[in-house]
Amino acid sequence: MQAVILVGGEGTRLRPLTYTIPKPLIPLMNRPFLSFQFELCRRHGITDIILSTSYMASIFQEAFGDGSSLGVKLTYVTEESPLDTCGAVKNVEEHIRGPFMVFNGDVLTDLDLSAMLAFHRQKGSVTTISLTPVEDPSAYGLVPLDDEGRVLEFLEKPGPDDEIVTNLINAGTYVIEPELLDRVPAAQRYSFERQFFPGLLAEGLPVYGFPSDAYWLDIGTPAKYLQAHHDILDRLLPFDFSGEEVFPGVWAEEDTVIEEGALVSGPCCLGRGCHVSSGAVIRGHSVVGNDCCIAPEAVVEGAVLLDGVRVGEGSEVHGSVLGRRVRLGRKVEVRDLCVLGEGVAVGDHNQLRMGLRIWPEREIAPDTLHF
Repeated sequence: MQAVILVGGEGTRLRPLTYTIPKPLIPLMNRPFLSFQFELCRRHGITDIILSTSYMASIFQEAFGDGSSLGVKLTYVTEESPLDTCGAVKNVEEHIRGPFMVFNGDVLTDLDLSAMLAFHRQKGSVTTISLTPVEDPSAYGLVPLDDEGRVLEFLEKPGPDDEIVTNLINAGTYVIEPELLDRVPAAQRYSFERQFFPGLLAEGLPVYGFPSDAYWLDIGTPAKYLQAHHDILDRLLPFDFSGEEVFPGVWAEEDTVIEEGALVSGPCCLGRGCHVSSGAVIRGHSVVGNDCCIAPEAVVEGAVLLDGVRVGEGSEVHGSVLGRRVRLGRKVEVRDLCVLGEGVAVGDHNQLRMGLRIWPEREIAPDTLHF
């Protein structure tokens, strides 16, 4: 069994982070997000993985090489122009040798791939689609099934007067028989959701849905990206923490120094080479990247700091994301789901709130922003 992971998108909803890092490589718990998908595949015996790249394509190979250090074999195929979801898979067809799985490159899940494959084979399905239940089906396209699990139709987002017949939505993982790619035009934009799947149903082919209550989250927005960290810290899906548990629920990697007088409470995670000064406070549901410095009287709570961040004396970061090498001066406030891009420098006495996004390498003069 092989896997194809679609990693070509530009990640526009996560800008400004994705101006300098492709979304599948954005750190999650201080590891490239894509490594979580590699590990899921490897746990279920899938080690031959094809990456369909486009945006910032060269960075993927720089990050993972041939995949051997992660226990997988990686093949890279780059789209010369955007081909949409199914067109991207058609573009890697020459590397596919049999039935294969497809993954969206921005979904965090602990889906039981082995059970899904067994279901696919048992049903004699040509395509099996993973489905997940949601609390508010009105925000999604829906996938109703018959009593045997066969897909009946693909419904657009229901309107206010439409009857909601199911709470199951497409969860972005598929099992596909390789001969179906003959139906896909080469070198053209072609969508799984709008063209490929509906076309199979129109021809009466056996397409099945695999409902699962497994953890599932699309990390494609700042709110969901933060939630993914919080959920892992709350142990809602499997994760092996790196480093040592230096205090209850507080994990720190090598060469990280937490000075006496600092207050660090879990669950939280600190990367390598961090320095937390006396008087600093790091509260639960925070993840601090490698080589970060938290100055005296600074507070970090429910936030994600990527590598090389400096939080100045008396500054506070709450429920926000700071990109690589962000520098906060003295008595800066960042809260309410703000996102600061790589290399942003914020001068003393600024207040950043209300979901403000700052593009990479910008400088904000002292005492300029007050929301």
